[in-house]
Order: sequence, then C-alpha cells, then structure tokens
Amino acid sequence: MQRIEFLNYPASGQLPGLLWGIRIDGTDLRAYTADATRDLWRQEHEEESPAENELFLLHQHGGLSLREVGDPVRHFLGDPAPEFADPPTGTTPVLGCSCGVWGCWPLLTIITATPETVIWSSFRQPFRKEWGELPMGPYAFDRPAYEAALAAPVRVTEDPLGSSSETMP
Repeated sequence: MQRIEFLNYPASGQLPGLLWGIRIDGTDLRAYTADATRDLWRQEHEEESPAENELFLLHQHGGLSLREVGDPVRHFLGDPAPEFADPPTGTTPVLGCSCGVWGCWPLLTIITATPETVIWSSFRQPFRKEWGELPMGPYAFDRPAYEAALAAPVRVTEDPLGSSSETMP
C-alpha cells in the first residue's frame, strides 16, 4: 500500500486562500503527473529548453482550493460536490489548473473507497481524450491512515514545488 499525505498551502500570485496538495509516498502528485504526461506533451509542443519543459510539466496543475472543495472527506473519498462530479465517468478531480480555475485543466481519477482501502485509479485529462488513461497508479491506501491524513493536513508556507517564477532559470 502507498502512503498519502494531504497538504494545505497558500495559492500563489493573485489567487486568495489555501490549496489542497497531495504527496504519495513522499512525492508530489504533480511530479507523478509530469512523468505520466512528458511524452504526450512532446508530441504536441515544439521543443523548448529542458528546463522550460520541466517547469511546464511540473506546474501544469495546481492544488484544489479549500473553499471550492467544501467537504474534503466526501470529495477525497470519491463523492464530490455536484460541480466537481462527472457521473458518466465516475471521476473526481484531485488536481486543478495552475491558473486557479480548477476546471480549466483538472486531473481526474476514479476514487474507490471500501472499509479497508481507498484506491485512486484511471487518471485522465478530460481535455485530451486522445491521451486515454494516463500511465500512473493505481494507488492503494489504507483507509484509516488515509482518513487520518485527510483529517490533519500538513500546513506548509509555500507551494511544495515552488512557484513557477521561482524555479525559472
């Protein structure tokens, strides 16, 4: 089983409030997403410098706003508020767009909760249907540990990956 850590960190730039961040086995979920989409993006974009490509990949997503998520227990157990739900696919957003509008570029996953486990599987980017299921996960978590992490998110003072302007060469 994997270990999950939920984080709360301040939004960058002009965006107010705190965001939900996620680490799986100590690695930011956005790093896993960058790895899963690297080759897919190469097919769509002209080559830029390696540093610019990495910066883009790591910051294509941002956390979800605490205010928007509302009830995080329901949301992160796969029963999101109606504005987040996608009944045809049964997916829940776990990351939003780095611009601050979650629906602009969300990372969706199917969250399956049983009394013993919570599993995240079938990660997708809804605006790139041709990408299909991304090569990441499934991630299986012990439900009691998952719920404990969700109930006590780690508060950090900045985006765990740094801001895109701070990481520019």
